Amino acid sequence: MPKIVVLDGFTLNPGDLDWTQLQSQGEVHIFDRTPPELLLERASGAEILIVNKQVINGDAMAALPNLKLIAVSATGYNNVDTAAAQEKNIAVANVSGYSTPAVVQHVFALLLGLINQVDAHHQSVQRGDWASSPDFSYTLSPLLELTSLRLGIYGFGRIGQAVAKAAMAFGMEVYATHKHPLRDAMHGVTFVELEELFRTCHIVSLHAPLSASNAEIVNRTLLSTMPKPSYLINTGRGGLVNEADLLSCLQDGIISGAGLDVLSQEPPPSDHPLLKAPNCLITPHVAWATQAARKRLLDEVVLNIEAFLNKEARNRVV
Repeated sequence: MPKIVVLDGFTLNPGDLDWTQLQSQGEVHIFDRTPPELLLERASGAEILIVNKQVINGDAMAALPNLKLIAVSATGYNNVDTAAAQEKNIAVANVSGYSTPAVVQHVFALLLGLINQVDAHHQSVQRGDWASSPDFSYTLSPLLELTSLRLGIYGFGRIGQAVAKAAMAFGMEVYATHKHPLRDAMHGVTFVELEELFRTCHIVSLHAPLSASNAEIVNRTLLSTMPKPSYLINTGRGGLVNEADLLSCLQDGIISGAGLDVLSQEPPPSDHPLLKAPNCLITPHVAWATQAARKRLLDEVVLNIEAFLNKEARNRVV
């Protein structure tokens, strides 16, 4: 049976999932986290490596002569040197689509948290403001309805499309920017260029993959064109946003708020300026991480390995 090593399994399975299905595929060794200095020792003799964010470069591949498959327990695989893998005839497979319901749910959790000022009202109640109120009801500032706000979606793949459907269920007007507007046309969604998306939408939600061409594409210039009230939601990649520009826009009141599940550095340094930015909700990259989504992810990883062992190509990127 092949030796299978999971190098950074904790985020996939912190203890609430069952590894049994994977263990049926070979001799399995599971590590929650692997520091770089232990990578080669732990991966020694492995034919299959399962990695999430663990970096596997060409030097590591050269030092692992038995390695035949790198199974990425994620959609993104920029942590794997795919050119080196191809050169060494090492297969690489990823998983896509597993987290769509979870991410859509989190987009609206962030958005509604901002729009309905959930935490601020909770803190007010905890302080005793409701108990001492002369009225049965009060608001800290005027509350908005989603039906009055236009949502812009940057990146209209599987997740972006699902966000659009949820937004329309809330009665929102939806705009999107996408490379293939004719191929992926959706009733009720208007496709526009990026500049118009920001200029006309109160809320912009980011769902495009990060590349050299769109790094820090969301900047002060775009944010300053948004109509009031204006909110940025990012459950995609932190690198899509110029974080210094976002901070200044929040501090200067240029936009009303931001909901972020991703930052350019993860985990962030303790003094990251956005951690204390005004009107900014930040969660620790958890949009993908519902138990159901992680179960789908683990199931797909096992199916990718099963297919490889049966000499079938499944979800292969190399």
